[in-house]
Amino acid sequence: MSKRNSQANKAAARERLRAERERQVKKDKVRKQVVVGLSVVAVLAVAGGVGYGVMQLNKPSHWEAAKDAKSVTAPKNTSGTDGTTVVVGKSTAKKTLELYEDSRCPICAQFEQTVGETVHKDVDAGKYKVKYVGATFIDNSDNGEGSKNALSALGAALDISPQAFLDYKYALYSAKYHPEEADDKFAKDSYLIEVANTVPELKDNKAFQKDVNDGTYDNWAMKMSETFDKSGVQGTPTLKMDGKTLTGEGTKNAPMTVADFNTAITGALKG
Repeated sequence: MSKRNSQANKAAARERLRAERERQVKKDKVRKQVVVGLSVVAVLAVAGGVGYGVMQLNKPSHWEAAKDAKSVTAPKNTSGTDGTTVVVGKSTAKKTLELYEDSRCPICAQFEQTVGETVHKDVDAGKYKVKYVGATFIDNSDNGEGSKNALSALGAALDISPQAFLDYKYALYSAKYHPEEADDKFAKDSYLIEVANTVPELKDNKAFQKDVNDGTYDNWAMKMSETFDKSGVQGTPTLKMDGKTLTGEGTKNAPMTVADFNTAITGALKG
């Protein structure tokens, strides 16, 4: 091979190497731009996600929105401001028993299972009326929304009739259907409807079921809860008549047996 050809070959080789290096530099530059671009997109996406998450956290919950609603949809068979006065019984009854309850309250369930039937018989007999005030504080102490959701469903039952309301409340507190306090079963509409199907007036009642599923009386439930909060009552169940708290003999608690209840209510009716 001649020296001239050898030098030409070397020059060509160097030119190929130079061209290859230029191509590689261009590839690296493009790759770097792509990586930087993707990183920026990722950062923006994360920032956007965080921003959305913060926005969602700051967004009022469904129940907070219901509480702040300007207009309240109250069930039929109610009266007073926002329909939060719920009185059941014969108009001829001269006295009214105030009953303060939280649907998730286990002691309320014990009271209803033991004394509830006696209360119903007394109301049917016209001995007194019952004014119901619903609370939702257990949702705050044990977390959840079952107290509020059950109270809304009770509003749907009250819209059907006062008797449906009483029967449904009794069913919710029954030994068969009332959950442990920490078990938020009442948060599920399907469970509330399942319990309602044991009540004759509510069984397969499409209007009732629609109101439960739609949360028709959610804002009413929140207003009712505010009524309880403003009452000064500290716990449930609490029973009052003529402004005086009814208690079991020798205790500061609600009467939890039929005998104690009859003694307390007889004294209150005479007072």
